[in-house]
Amino acid sequence: MYAISLGDDGAELRPLEPWRAGEFLAHIDRGRDFIGRYTGLADAVTDLESSRAFLRSYAEKAAADTGRIHGIWADGELVGGVLLRTMDLAQGTAEAGCWLEPSAVGRGLVTRAARLLVDWAVGERGVHRVEWLVAAENEASIAVARRLGMRRDGVLRERFPHRGKRYDMEVWSVLAPEWRATRDGA
Repeated sequence: MYAISLGDDGAELRPLEPWRAGEFLAHIDRGRDFIGRYTGLADAVTDLESSRAFLRSYAEKAAADTGRIHGIWADGELVGGVLLRTMDLAQGTAEAGCWLEPSAVGRGLVTRAARLLVDWAVGERGVHRVEWLVAAENEASIAVARRLGMRRDGVLRERFPHRGKRYDMEVWSVLAPEWRATRDGA
């Protein structure tokens, strides 16, 4: 299995596969309230079977080339992840996302991991537009989109029903030429 270094601090990006369901569940349990503030992930992964099913769905997406999921490990422990929730190569689009447990906040892990994921989608798979959909109240995730050089396209008002509330969703994106220009200039 491969691991990609996220920098000098020893953090790594690795595939999240169904055989890691127990580790994934333990990670979600550690950060359930924090992770679940703006995403449905904490509500979808509640026991070993739902954890396995969630990871299996991404294994199937990887096999069909329609999505990917990777975990972020810090100090040998799974602390978050990044994903391509959707990937439509015929249209040249993908939707990226992330999550993180509280113990790993403020270290730049998601930004570094998402940068690798977007790089792969644009450079290896030929994706033209990478989108980042985020609850308008999720300032940390919006900050990641900004650090990735994404632009705010607009707001989908009350688009996301979550835990009894409807959230406005901001749509951020980066186009392949913009990404390449940013990466080449970095």
